[in-house]
Amino acid sequence: MKDTILAEILSLKESSILELQKKYSELFDGKKASSNNKTYLWQKIAYRIQELEYGGLPEEAKNKTKELAREYDPINNKALRPDAAIKHHISRDKRLPIPGTLITKNYKGADIRVKILEKDFEYNDKVYKTLTAIAKEVTGSHWNGYLFFNL
Repeated sequence: MKDTILAEILSLKESSILELQKKYSELFDGKKASSNNKTYLWQKIAYRIQELEYGGLPEEAKNKTKELAREYDPINNKALRPDAAIKHHISRDKRLPIPGTLITKNYKGADIRVKILEKDFEYNDKVYKTLTAIAKEVTGSHWNGYLFFNL
């Protein structure tokens, strides 16, 4: 990356949200920024600066990534998930990732790792029926499991 582009991107990291929103509008043809999140804006602007300097992804690459996501990404492509549930006669909450996925959360400095099983959840080599039960085990008080694990 050219030093001037890198310097511009790094200097933007220290900008205020208003300055980032103004820069966003300049780079995205007058469009208003859709977020007030400083990190998000900085990342979008940094990508756009590099895209303008070096060129973006070719259309072929964009189409291929969309095709792969449609075909192979059952976590984000919810259309794939109900079919799998019907085949296995299991009614699963659509907020849950596919079985085998690890959910991680840092709680009071401790890393919590929960493995999604077909019907249950595994935490610390013990099987639980609900995420709420795990949240209660971790915190000592009642939490909605989906909220605790940001699902």
